[in-house]
Amino acid sequence: MSPTPLRPATVPTLYFIGVTTGQSSIVPIFPQWAERLELGPARLAGVDVPIGASPDTYRNIARFIKRDPRSMGALITTHKIDLLAASRDLFDELDPYARLLGEISCISKQGDKLLGHAKDAATGQRALQAFLPDGYWKETGAEALFLGAGGATVATTSLLLAAPQSEQPARITVTDVDERRIRSIQAVHEQVERRGNVRYLHVRNAADNDAALRSLPDRSVVINGTGMGKDRPGSPLSNEAVFPENGYAWDYNYRGDFTFLKQAEACGRHVQTVDGWAYFLYGWTSIVAEVFGISIPEQGPEFEALAEIAEAYRRR
Repeated sequence: MSPTPLRPATVPTLYFIGVTTGQSSIVPIFPQWAERLELGPARLAGVDVPIGASPDTYRNIARFIKRDPRSMGALITTHKIDLLAASRDLFDELDPYARLLGEISCISKQGDKLLGHAKDAATGQRALQAFLPDGYWKETGAEALFLGAGGATVATTSLLLAAPQSEQPARITVTDVDERRIRSIQAVHEQVERRGNVRYLHVRNAADNDAALRSLPDRSVVINGTGMGKDRPGSPLSNEAVFPENGYAWDYNYRGDFTFLKQAEACGRHVQTVDGWAYFLYGWTSIVAEVFGISIPEQGPEFEALAEIAEAYRRR
């Protein structure tokens, strides 16, 4: 797979840098959002880049966006860490979470300046708040188990750990099959001002994740942050996994086979399942607002109108 070639934009363009961008629901949604938001002829352009691309590939993308007048910015998925690592010197400013996490999910411009933003922390918090009742952690004493220590997990857990203790889970557990990712997320957490009760587990397989699941108290929240179910089929858990009674299963994915959520529904423990649709909406609206320099409320009639437009293209 070769990266999508980039050519000078003829209209204001937002790039979508990922792996299989053409499969995303945002492709048909964006033109209607652009009309609703009065963005004129603005367009979305997908840039498919293979996982583990060369640093030069990432540098060329960042350099192109910086130099091309009608290239307004980008949303970045899978390549958040690698793109910043390869092109950090090309950015004139990074927001605090981009510096903390060592990744960017958004590129924007101010005149000749190239700006990098890590939006996942706020997006993850908003998505959690969308389905958890107010005061949930304090009231229940529930824990949170994050399966996978990738960028979205690093961002979401970092913001949780920066919150007052009453607004944190009783314990956060993070698992990953890659020991380097475990070390990486630990290093980030050590820089967070407030700290909480965190357990890091290097796991080998689904059985190890099942064991971590069994240690949770009732009403805990289990999050699939592995990408399994979207980037590749399956689930980080086995079909014998026992979810916490009356808890939540949250999948960052909004499309795919949803094996993880089906396992939660089938276990007979009254688990509420939540896919990544809210995460998708909050992420995209925040980045459209940043790149085009407009205001999109986080709630209320305008946000609901955008959500209604998107709902027609939701993939279940």
